[in-house]
Amino acid sequence: MPSERIKEYLNSHRINYSVIPHSKAFTSQEIAASAHISGNEFAKTVMIKVDGQLAMAVLPASYKINFRILSDIVGSKNVELASEEEFRFRFPDCEVGAMPPFGNLWNMNVYVSERLAYNNDIVFNAGLHTELIRMAYSDFEQLVRPRVVNYSIA
Repeated sequence: MPSERIKEYLNSHRINYSVIPHSKAFTSQEIAASAHISGNEFAKTVMIKVDGQLAMAVLPASYKINFRILSDIVGSKNVELASEEEFRFRFPDCEVGAMPPFGNLWNMNVYVSERLAYNNDIVFNAGLHTELIRMAYSDFEQLVRPRVVNYSIA
């Protein structure tokens, strides 16, 4: 079952979504393959720090973050990966590394790669390493209000 927090949030906003079960997988490319989803369609959530503050970078599984570009875009002197120790207790109802890209629920900024904004749907971890959620990208954008920027590279 998806993270209770995400499930309750989506249901309370009457959002249509589907849960996609898959074999246990940990890397974004493994997850996409296990769920038979394109690496361009699966949205991985990468925990970053922007000037020391936790934030989420959300990008296609097959892409990487260009930290220099993201730093320039957000006007930050320092954008870097966050360590597991820095965020693991922030998401008590999620398995580490399977956080859904709803930073608004945890009071953090969300930076979405514009490559995902072109898709009709967004597919992401549901809080477990064995389930995904698929929903309309427009619903995701309306709920999360992420900053959509061009910072990902193939």
